[in-house]
Amino acid sequence: MKLRPLVIAIALAASLGACNKSNEAPATEAAAVDQAKLAAELEKVYADYWEANLKLNPINATFIGDTRYNDQMPNFFTADFRKQAHDLNQAWLDKALALDGSRLEGPARISYDIFIRERQLSLESERFPTWMLPMDQFSSFAAFLPMLGSGSSAQPFATVQDYDNWLKRGAATPAIFDQAIANMREGMKAGVVQPKVLMTKVLPQLDAIIKDDPTQTTFWGPIANMPKEFSDADRKRLTEAYRAMIADGMMPAYKRMRAFIAEEYLPACRDTVSLSALPDGDAWYAFNAKTQTTTDLTPAQIHDIGLKEVERIHGEMRQVMQQVGFKGDLQAFFKFMTTDKQFEFKSEAELLAAYNALRTKIDARIPEQFSLLPKAGFEIRPVEPFRAESMAGGQYFPPSEDGTRPGIFYVNTFDLPSRKTWDAEDLYLHEAIPGHHFQIAIQQELKDVPAFRRFGGETAFAEGWGLYAESLGKDLGVYTDPYQYFGRLQGELWRAIRLVVDTGLHSKGWTREQVIDYMKANSAVENTDAVAEAERYIAIPGQALAYKIGELKIQEQKRKAQAALGDKFDPRAFHAEVLKDGSVPLPVLEAKIDRWIKAQSGK
Repeated sequence: MKLRPLVIAIALAASLGACNKSNEAPATEAAAVDQAKLAAELEKVYADYWEANLKLNPINATFIGDTRYNDQMPNFFTADFRKQAHDLNQAWLDKALALDGSRLEGPARISYDIFIRERQLSLESERFPTWMLPMDQFSSFAAFLPMLGSGSSAQPFATVQDYDNWLKRGAATPAIFDQAIANMREGMKAGVVQPKVLMTKVLPQLDAIIKDDPTQTTFWGPIANMPKEFSDADRKRLTEAYRAMIADGMMPAYKRMRAFIAEEYLPACRDTVSLSALPDGDAWYAFNAKTQTTTDLTPAQIHDIGLKEVERIHGEMRQVMQQVGFKGDLQAFFKFMTTDKQFEFKSEAELLAAYNALRTKIDARIPEQFSLLPKAGFEIRPVEPFRAESMAGGQYFPPSEDGTRPGIFYVNTFDLPSRKTWDAEDLYLHEAIPGHHFQIAIQQELKDVPAFRRFGGETAFAEGWGLYAESLGKDLGVYTDPYQYFGRLQGELWRAIRLVVDTGLHSKGWTREQVIDYMKANSAVENTDAVAEAERYIAIPGQALAYKIGELKIQEQKRKAQAALGDKFDPRAFHAEVLKDGSVPLPVLEAKIDRWIKAQSGK
């Protein structure tokens, strides 16, 4: 199991037939009563499932602001935990199927279909031994833990009880590391191991975390920033306890993991990079593609879509070249955009100031495009140094349910010359406002949607929305500089390239070097980003497919609505309709936009 700050649930709509009739009234009053009763029974199933899920996955609870399990850290890598997860999914699937929600209509049917498919896909995923691959350079428990225990993430450190909670969680971590090692040994026996090129990047990440002096570790943050109101006795006790926990438990666990990877695992790692190189790998990748895009598109179809999008966007980029009077071909323009000093930030402070200025500028125009807004707060922060080298240019962390933690846009300032000024506007629109912050915060604030949907979701919808948000720049007062508009096209091009290279890697036998060469030949990308992105696609096969496929579907629905409604089309109403039910599978989105168009047109 790979941990992520926001647990993204896998969901698809099993059947849309009833959804397409959601605006039709039940035939009789008795039928309406029956539907209301059934919907209420299922709502209880969803609520009870959610409680059981949070108890099994207490880290999830912490991230949504539910503090009841903040002292608990189960060993996610054990066979017993996997069995508990299996039993939970099977039990609640059986309960929901027994109630036969296929008789429902409208939003209640959407919830039912998503719940059923989530459970079914979770069970189907057990075919693939992800548990044998607990470590990579992109996401792992080892990299996640310092974030959680730093005092600047979801784990609260405001009270003495909070500090004691983390002591209990910290004490549980050595066993988790040891189980991860045991799982990787099982993977070595089964031929399910990571590519060598990824695991070589893990060693410096671990080295950055491992310190002989506990006070120099990220885990010392809560002690260094201990609230002044704590008593002297508590301060002394907690300081000593944290010192012992870090020095005698956590750091030895990290050192064991590092030694195992360097001495035992790396020599057994594979030279191949494709998921298809593993046992049952072709089916594994096809499953990933299906779940990430929420469609039935095959890897071959997705590859072709990517090639066509790359060609189209190149055409738009050539128009920008003409606009700025650039003499030369597209490759020369890419080189100019990535090497000219005018596109570099002079300092981290300048970079952060630019993003804060963007926030002010875009906020002023938001009412022209949006009527549905999140209530949660929002902050801009730099990515922490220990994880910056392997992270993308930006990342969004959602707010807590109780409002005590805002949504956070993390901006990567590592290798500052590679963070181009022309990339700022599209990155902000995607990760922050009106991209991920709007979509995720609004979803979490929905009142009439089951919790499993409020805090779950679809990568294709969420990332599709983020990429769609980039297209709104001119409507929100940015992209006035043609170089910034090039940045928008480069962002879109990058997601189109992902369709080509992810499928190339995992279904067409492409090498890591082929992927990097393709990205450099077809986009304005620095070597740092090209390498990091290529290795990201190797680490999480299929995830990169979600962005462009999701965005294409949202753009398709917008064009359809504009054509059908003409002057009646209101972007604020369209955006509200897209966002008001939270993240849904793409077929569900299409069905509900069709119903909305029908209602708006009065037909």
